Amino acid sequence: MTHRISIEEFEKRAGDLPVIDVRAPAEFAHGHIPGAVNIALFSDEERARVGTTYKREGKEAAVLLGFDLTGPKWAEFIRQALVVAPHKRLALHCWRGGMRSSAMAWAFDLYGFDISLLQGGYKNYRRWTARQWERHYTLNVIGGNTGSGKTKILHELKQMSQQTVDLEDLARHQGSTYGSLNRLIQPTQEQFENDLATTLAGLDSTKPIWIEDESLNIGKNSIPKPFWTQLRNAFHFDLQVPVDQRVENLLEEYGNLDKNFLISCTERIKKRLGPEQTKNAISAISENRMADFIRQVLVYYDKTYERGLSDRDPATIRQLTTTTNDPKINARLLLKAAEERKTTAVI
Repeated sequence: MTHRISIEEFEKRAGDLPVIDVRAPAEFAHGHIPGAVNIALFSDEERARVGTTYKREGKEAAVLLGFDLTGPKWAEFIRQALVVAPHKRLALHCWRGGMRSSAMAWAFDLYGFDISLLQGGYKNYRRWTARQWERHYTLNVIGGNTGSGKTKILHELKQMSQQTVDLEDLARHQGSTYGSLNRLIQPTQEQFENDLATTLAGLDSTKPIWIEDESLNIGKNSIPKPFWTQLRNAFHFDLQVPVDQRVENLLEEYGNLDKNFLISCTERIKKRLGPEQTKNAISAISENRMADFIRQVLVYYDKTYERGLSDRDPATIRQLTTTTNDPKINARLLLKAAEERKTTAVI
């Protein structure tokens, strides 16, 4: 049986139903609903042929070509669907909720699947993601200079059952010039937006959400501007961490990375770092004086952070001094400060 459902109903069921995306592999790779499985009705080349036929000869010719191309594949489509949904209940979509999803739904229905067909398809889902940026979120921003251990604190807050959004994890990038760690591969911009929207949709927007301070761009991914504006205007807890502890944190994270990678990244910020600072940083890398290298580049990153902080409303900033690298202690420090702020606001 096939049921056509709205995007709102689809989102409610998304956690319970396997999602099958029948678009071509290249479409799926560019961006898809998080957790969806691709059972492509057409290959990329076949999709191009059908599209060209539709434009030149019309719908009927395109439909006939489609059946010619998929004729031998239907049994395999059903076998793949049974792996994804052994209980024979699933959600299904294509690009606009048109012929591809209707054809696949027809076959699955014939076999006895219960199908929830997304009205408007993936295009409708993309409109839904855009609406997530317009919602108001109660954000608590964890700030602090590079190396303050913000990501570890964020993870600790999550362990304490706090709502969190880890933008760097979603972007698969640490945010700095060196942020790929020479191994992380970022998602497409579209996929980053999909993952972020789904994360936000799963949170209670009326309750505090902890998030790290970030620039508009995290590597090659950009935070959607309306959401980034909320982040910039939210209350900011500025962690003051001694520079020696920050160097220690960064040594743990970057100290063992490939030297050629570190040198290449350092050369990319030469104009902002300055010729002398760049020369000293590269010499330190080459001579395995990694703490010296980190201290050199921190001059640039500290200036960048302070400049960003100066653009914020001072009334939305609270400085918190810590003398420990323990993320548990620092997470409790943040929670205490947030509770004090809430109490003060009530009074």
